[in-house]
Amino acid sequence: MFGALTDKFQDVFSKFSSKKSLTEDSISQAVREVRLALLDADVNYSIASSFVKKIKEKAVGLDVIKSVSPREQFIDIVHKHLVELMGSDESKIHLSSYPSVYLMCGLQGNGKTTQSAKLAHYLKTNHNKKVLLVACDLQRPAAALQLKKLGDQTETPVFMIEGEKDPVKVAKKAMDVAKKEGYESVIVDTAGRLHIDDVLMKELEKLKKYLDPHEIFFVANATTGQDAVKTAEEFDKRIGLTGTILTMLDSNARAGAAISIREVTKKPLKFEGIGEKVTDFQLFNPHSMADRILGMGDVINLVKKAKEHLDDKENALMEKKLKKASFTYDDYLKQMGKIKKMGSLKNLFKMMPGFSQMGDVDISDKEFNKLEAMILSMTFSERLGIDELIPSRRRRVADGSGTTIDDVNRLVKGFKRLKQMMKGMPKMKNKILKDPDMMKQMADGKSLF
Repeated sequence: MFGALTDKFQDVFSKFSSKKSLTEDSISQAVREVRLALLDADVNYSIASSFVKKIKEKAVGLDVIKSVSPREQFIDIVHKHLVELMGSDESKIHLSSYPSVYLMCGLQGNGKTTQSAKLAHYLKTNHNKKVLLVACDLQRPAAALQLKKLGDQTETPVFMIEGEKDPVKVAKKAMDVAKKEGYESVIVDTAGRLHIDDVLMKELEKLKKYLDPHEIFFVANATTGQDAVKTAEEFDKRIGLTGTILTMLDSNARAGAAISIREVTKKPLKFEGIGEKVTDFQLFNPHSMADRILGMGDVINLVKKAKEHLDDKENALMEKKLKKASFTYDDYLKQMGKIKKMGSLKNLFKMMPGFSQMGDVDISDKEFNKLEAMILSMTFSERLGIDELIPSRRRRVADGSGTTIDDVNRLVKGFKRLKQMMKGMPKMKNKILKDPDMMKQMADGKSLF
């Protein structure tokens, strides 16, 4: 996700691998490199300077723990301060009022309309709310139609008035409808505007005064770095933000906005848009973000996805099978099918600790179709592991599934790796801190299957 920044942190950490203790000289060199990495990622200058100062003070005064390597100690310090910088705890959204009103604002082109629809989907699926979207972006041609199209995708009604030029009038009529028809959440999409455009900013102030929103979200494009930070600060001064929604976090963002906005505005980072689909939207978690920045995967959100899509009873049964070494190819296919429901296989594996160490591994969703075809081409005894997949059997499976012998060989290796990986998942994150090559050693082919 953060490309160069993650790589630079990994380089800094690797220099501690051969050291037996944290010295003032090694710490000074490391924090200089950390500071340069943050500045290069477009983190606010004063924030970067303050951040590395705290790291150095903590590291220099740290008691040496014999059971923990210098590398682990330094990573732990950096991780804790990153989490603190981005808010420490996951911030919750206001839900108690009827209706709860959410006002979306920000620069043009930063994704307010899309994030409005994503927020609607989030409130419906995660909190079972009856949601109304309101089209108050009257500046951009077809903005209301775009919101209507996105609303249709999530089966969320959109209130719009064709030909109306005053967003406050639209908002007033929308609130009348919301109260009359029992909507629990109202999301108001507004026009993009520069903070220096006084006319449009006053229009936003009027909307705020009438709606008295419970949340005012600034939608910030993570790729714009310090521009997003400065704009967020000015919007906060004019209308009083309650939080930020970061978009474009699925791109090669320089991450400056993600690290800086909260510290500059003193308002929490509430949500993050992580893809193009309406489902690619989640609460911002500082611990999760720190993990990703440092190349440690995203176990927090991976577990959340697993809870949403995987059944606890079936998982417990699968765990027993793994412990008893009775995990079969049928079980493998069943588990991979469930995992695929959680989203793109490539994105899911990126959330695993250590994935960043594996290089450019090819994990396309097409691989799952191959996997299914190969397993279904096996005999019943082969799928249960009774008959070993010797070379002649592998050739038959390849011919029957329209794949190659190399594909079947990767399937067999992947099956064995998954068994081992699932056994060790609870300890995996700690192992990554100690051994950054662990996942690289597991990936001995172009495919994890």
